[in-house]
Amino acid sequence: MMKILLTILCILTLSGCGTTYPNKELLGKQFITVTGQSLAQKTISIPTDFENDYTLLLIGYKQDSQFDIDRWLIALDMAGIAIPTYELPTIAGLAPRMFSPFIDNGMRKGIPKEMWAGVITIYSDGEQVQKFTGNENPNNARVVLLDADARVLYFYDEGFAVSALNTLKQHILL
Repeated sequence: MMKILLTILCILTLSGCGTTYPNKELLGKQFITVTGQSLAQKTISIPTDFENDYTLLLIGYKQDSQFDIDRWLIALDMAGIAIPTYELPTIAGLAPRMFSPFIDNGMRKGIPKEMWAGVITIYSDGEQVQKFTGNENPNNARVVLLDADARVLYFYDEGFAVSALNTLKQHILL
């Protein structure tokens, strides 16, 4: 059993972010349409299923992105920013898709059940998202603020910073 788990872990490590795409500037662009599944096992079309004035996406390409995403989530809460926010673990490649139930179950064990609807894993469209945002420095979360028309109002991919949080807050308050 341990050999199987180690093999799966190696495959996932080697397949994550296999191709490097240059980081992009997304301001004013329409967010692409992709599909994912929440940890609550609901299929979500992104951004089509979002019907809010603002929606914040925290996109992670590697397991190590979770540290950055967690800092953003804590800071958003402490700053009183209460807009719909979704974590999007975005994993490209065939191997992760094959082991998606194993990966999702692992995430469910580490995330409180009341947060499962807000964690939407993207497998089959993972490469599309990585091409759209770029995946250089894959440990950094991609922070994407969308308006009601799914246009990118704010984009940040340099790791958490208080100044970035303040800039995001200004975009929401405009």
